[in-house]
Amino acid sequence: MQISNWLSAQLLNAALRNVTFDGPDTVYIALYTSDPTQADTGTEVSGGSYARQTIAFGVPAVISGKQTVSNSAEIVFPVATADWGLVTHIGLRTAVSGGNLLWSKALDNPRTLLTGDRPRFAVDAVSVKFTQ
Repeated sequence: MQISNWLSAQLLNAALRNVTFDGPDTVYIALYTSDPTQADTGTEVSGGSYARQTIAFGVPAVISGKQTVSNSAEIVFPVATADWGLVTHIGLRTAVSGGNLLWSKALDNPRTLLTGDRPRFAVDAVSVKFTQ
């Protein structure tokens, strides 16, 4: 996943400048029809019963030399009541609407979501890694 400009600044300030950083109480996964970019400029899905979903992560572990966390429960979005378009990226956000982008990632298999579709992500399908 690609870290956002906002989160990069928060972590650098906290680690190197003793500036308090309060992480979000809840993290939400969002679907995008374009790259959110580090600057949070992408197009998020909207309408047709779309809503960001909460995502919970397990304890960090070193996997292939990288500190890694993965989603600890299945993520299920609402049934689309209208076409959502070609979903190409996901983003992790700090709020159910608005808020700040934390990380984003291009999907390995972009998919056009149509009326009646219900996207889901299996346990361990979404991970965030830090290289050491």
